[in-house]
Amino acid sequence: MSSAPKLQTAGDTTRIVISVDAMGGDRGPAAVVAGLVASASKNAEIAFILHGDEDELGPLVSRQASLAGRCEVRHAPRIVTMNDKPSQVMRNGQGTSMWSTIESVKNGEAAVAVSCGNTGALMAVSMLRLRKLPGINRPAIAGLWPSRNPAGFNVILDIGADVRADAEDLLQYGIMGVSYARNGMNIARPRVGLLNVGTEEHKGRAGMKDAFDLMAAHAESGQYEFVGFVEGGDIPSDRCDVIVTDGFTGNVAIKTGEGTAKIIADFLRDAFQATFLSKMAALLALASLKRLQKRIDPRRVNGGVFLGLNGTVVKSHGSADATGVSSAIKLAFQLAKTGFNDRLAARVANAAAGRQTMDMTKDGTSG
Repeated sequence: MSSAPKLQTAGDTTRIVISVDAMGGDRGPAAVVAGLVASASKNAEIAFILHGDEDELGPLVSRQASLAGRCEVRHAPRIVTMNDKPSQVMRNGQGTSMWSTIESVKNGEAAVAVSCGNTGALMAVSMLRLRKLPGINRPAIAGLWPSRNPAGFNVILDIGADVRADAEDLLQYGIMGVSYARNGMNIARPRVGLLNVGTEEHKGRAGMKDAFDLMAAHAESGQYEFVGFVEGGDIPSDRCDVIVTDGFTGNVAIKTGEGTAKIIADFLRDAFQATFLSKMAALLALASLKRLQKRIDPRRVNGGVFLGLNGTVVKSHGSADATGVSSAIKLAFQLAKTGFNDRLAARVANAAAGRQTMDMTKDGTSG
């Protein structure tokens, strides 16, 4: 299946089609439709297939002039809830908005799928319907983390697709993260760090030294710079561009970061509202405070990308509002426009060929 951008022609405008699950988020379909409206008003090159209950979605979409001729409602009467087990959804998911959303990408009707729904179920359905890229052991979810780098963000993966990861998996995560950084953030030679409890080579759980050696050995052929082990404090730093870890650690880290950003914003708001003088100070610092709020707002980087599948899927936060949904759609559009998944597939294939060559050379030397 090709992952090239799927286009819709409307007059003189050629649009990239995004498949969107309207029913999976905590805030309901109204927030999702509002996110579509925000995206459509900013980008004339985008169109949508919206999946969910037609009786509920039809009136919401028809009231939005910006969606006229750019949003097809695809009826799906059932919903995957946050409590549904992935195994149950894999067996009985047909007819749900999530399944229908992924199916549009599988059938070539849309370039990228976006959902706010149950992460485990979304990954399970995506793997079932789209299948893994040849050579990939475990798909990963990549997220963006605000950082001191010129691009403003670092890529971190895996952030929740699979709690397990051996040395070979971590190498593949690094290769996929490099492709994301290169094609999604225009970083020609990304710097890759392996997240650990210390930077010394003898530290960490079993297998970390093996992953270190593999990633170092493939740096030249993979066209990245391996900076070695990095610690939690390096995640938002400018030491590297891609941070590689297992799904358990990555998920805890990114949710801790989001919670920290929110509590800092709450503390600042409380401090500036405490007294009359502090309110005056807030008015004087309003422009700077808005810049800070934008910099640390989790909604601005809402969207984890499923990497390693025959199709691109963007997982939005379950609690996403219109701003968060629009952010996820923007990311989906950017990835589709660059033909990201085709580039990723090529990089994975090249890495596999390079690994095979290295193994053959090693075997020949030892023989």
